[in-house]
Amino acid sequence: MVKVACRLALLMLLGSSLVSCGGSRSSDTASYVATILAERRAKDDAFGTAADSPVPADQRGTLLPLSYFPPDDSYVVPAALRPADQDTQRAIEMPTSTGQRRVMQRVGTLEFVLKGRPLHLSAFVEADSPDVNRLFVPFTDLTTGTETYAAGRYLDLKRTATGVYTIDFNKAYEPYCAYNATYDCPYPPAENRLPVPIRAGEKLAAPGRH
Repeated sequence: MVKVACRLALLMLLGSSLVSCGGSRSSDTASYVATILAERRAKDDAFGTAADSPVPADQRGTLLPLSYFPPDDSYVVPAALRPADQDTQRAIEMPTSTGQRRVMQRVGTLEFVLKGRPLHLSAFVEADSPDVNRLFVPFTDLTTGTETYAAGRYLDLKRTATGVYTIDFNKAYEPYCAYNATYDCPYPPAENRLPVPIRAGEKLAAPGRH
């Protein structure tokens, strides 16, 4: 318990330093918002034109542009990865949208503080994938099924050597099966059900769109 308390205290300190450093708060926020909006426009452009777009060509006029919560940098938080031990590192099978099973290896638990509340999410890599540098973090929250996609959303994190990460929920995205049922998308496990609403990142479109 002492170690957990120390980690959480460190995360809160890191979070406050992210807010206070690097110039004025207003200019930092404006720059961050501009970056997020540019990334979203680029994604819409790619989904609208790329040959391998997950959005079917005959549905792009309906599904694009994608819908998002407004950028909010209060949903950008530092996290510490607690590596999985031998018991928790074992492979698990995640059910998928097509009825298959995806074998995932649990890398560890990301511990963070969001809006003053200690939370955690398990991070995974595909068991058979040669690429272990990308952490897969699927999750659900209290917006799931009402404001956001019913099967949850995903985050991708580039693996670090330090075990320190930045979780940006503004970059949470819907799995491709939200646009195209032919995609095979893992469902987030029960351990990644956040007991709070995450009103950041991609959300359901207005009624009548999808």
